[in-house]
Parts: sequence; structure tokens; C-alpha cells
Amino acid sequence: MIKREHQSKVNRLVRRKQRIRKRVIGTAARPRLSVERSVKHIYAQLIDDDAGRTILFVSSTAKTAGGKTKTEKAQWVGKRLAELAREKGIENAVFDRGGYRYHGRVKAVADSARDGGLKF
Repeated sequence: MIKREHQSKVNRLVRRKQRIRKRVIGTAARPRLSVERSVKHIYAQLIDDDAGRTILFVSSTAKTAGGKTKTEKAQWVGKRLAELAREKGIENAVFDRGGYRYHGRVKAVADSARDGGLKF
């Protein structure tokens, strides 16, 4: 086993992501809300793991993404995802933070999706 100080940041993120994915599974009735972060943007999608397909996808790269700061864009992504989910008749989801800490932009997506009517 490699000591923690010798592991790269990416390897630690991948291991955390795998630990989470063992327990968090999306179905058609309750899809998985997966969040992915990059330096500039944030991406969120609803996934049906049983069928192996993405139901919805929203990102801050869209030209209509509101807000100036990265956190405001993350809030827009969560709200937009909740709106599109309601249009498709999805009310419940399982939140997958993707190995990231639940704070900052990841929390902003989750909170605004909840405010938009999505339950998890």
C-alpha cells in the first residue's frame, strides 16, 4: 500500500469517488444527481444507473448560465436542473457529491436543486 503522502491528489479523489459510488445508486424512479467540478465550471447530471443512461445534463458552460461568480453559476445549475427534472416528472433523487467535500460550489448546486423542488 502506498503511503498517503505519496499518493497524488487525483488518486485520492478517485478513491473517494469509488467509495461513494459503492453505496449511491440511481434508479429510474430515483436517479443519481452527480456533480463534477472543474477549475472554471460545474456540471450536474441525473443518471439512471439501472439502464446506464443520463436523463438530464446541465452545466455552467451554457451561454444562459446566470451569475458572475462560480458559486452563483453553481446555484444556477442546481436550479435549472430542478426545473428540467420537474418537467420530466422527477421529484426525488440521490445526491452524489463525486468525491468532493460538501461545501462551496457542490453545496450550492445541492441547495438550489432542493429549493427548485428536487428532494434528496
